[in-house]
Amino acid sequence: MRCHEVDYEIIGHDMQMVEVELDPGETVIAEAGAMNYMEQGISFDTKMGDGSQADEGVLGKLFSAGKRALTGESIFMTHFSNQGTGKSRVAFSAPFPGSIVAVNLSEVGEKLLCQKDSFLAAALGTKVDIAFNRRIGSGFLGGEGFILQSMQGDGMAFMHAGGTVIRKELKGETLSIDTGCIVAFSAGIDYDIKMVSGLKSMFFGGEGLCLATLSGTGSVWIQSLPFSRLADRVIAHAPKMGGKDRGEG
Repeated sequence: MRCHEVDYEIIGHDMQMVEVELDPGETVIAEAGAMNYMEQGISFDTKMGDGSQADEGVLGKLFSAGKRALTGESIFMTHFSNQGTGKSRVAFSAPFPGSIVAVNLSEVGEKLLCQKDSFLAAALGTKVDIAFNRRIGSGFLGGEGFILQSMQGDGMAFMHAGGTVIRKELKGETLSIDTGCIVAFSAGIDYDIKMVSGLKSMFFGGEGLCLATLSGTGSVWIQSLPFSRLADRVIAHAPKMGGKDRGEG
């Protein structure tokens, strides 16, 4: 199934949203609860599955929903369709401050792997699935990077990330990255987890026990502030109720 061709505009700087423009009959799929607003003519329907396979039976939908449940995502996705006679727009935003990344899947080999909570929305026809890292070491040590989401298709897909996002192009090089800082990478990239060398670096370096290594030829998207890192800092500085340390309150 070919993806619907949708136009879009990313709005804002530090807390972005993406506004998707739909022609009559076009549809965009999104994570449940991601919608901000929709114009007249847009209707939505919550479905089990991404709708990329029109002939998918009930068992296929249940199997896909079960795999999504493993990632902690909702088993349902919301389909927004333009039922009117003119162009209409629907907007989506991330559940935490950061940036929205728009990727034309046809320009990256029609497949993209991303962190399990990075997917935001995509044109109808995009297959959203999960991908387990096949390497045992990555499974035991990878943490956030063990279960990945895959997006396959030839249309637009939108992801959200924390902080600033940069895109690096690898041409046979190897890049070492904190596992939480990876947003996505194209199918031509080989992904692995490696232990940090040296006991002193492991326990006192502050970078964790493991780093992700990405090598090959393709694109890599990196975020400067993973939500897990932001949450750790907020919890560490939250006032302790009932104790002597009551902050500034």
